[in-house]
Amino acid sequence: MPTGAVHQLSLTPAGEGDFEALLALRMSAMRESLERAGRFDPERVRERLSRGFNPAHTRHILRDGELVGFVVVIPRDQDLLLDHLYIHPSAQGEGIGAWVMRRVLAEADVRSMPVYVTALKHSDATRFYERHGFVLQAEGEWDLYFRRPAHPASDHD
Repeated sequence: MPTGAVHQLSLTPAGEGDFEALLALRMSAMRESLERAGRFDPERVRERLSRGFNPAHTRHILRDGELVGFVVVIPRDQDLLLDHLYIHPSAQGEGIGAWVMRRVLAEADVRSMPVYVTALKHSDATRFYERHGFVLQAEGEWDLYFRRPAHPASDHD
């Protein structure tokens, strides 16, 4: 966060009625990267989010009580899937994404589970995930697939 800026950050559960607000936030956060890739299509953005929308795994990211992002972490048998992590452009660059990522990785560490994430090729997210210990596993036509190995919680003691 910028020097002098002190914000209260929190994660709160999402609800069934939050879809449209989260969709608008995702569209704002992804628009530039998708346009750069020639792939911005509001209907595709809606379909991608609605396909797996599960409020039970979705948390709002609040800055001073204001919704500035959301994160979706899906527990699977052997790992966690970081399905979505979006910060509104007006709140990017303040360290909020890193704050959220530290919490997601701490949850994974408590469970001794790896974390998987997909990022759009040529997006700024790639550097963000690599800074947090994710390693490129595979490459698709439009996406990059990353894995952050399990770090047992006892490794931090």
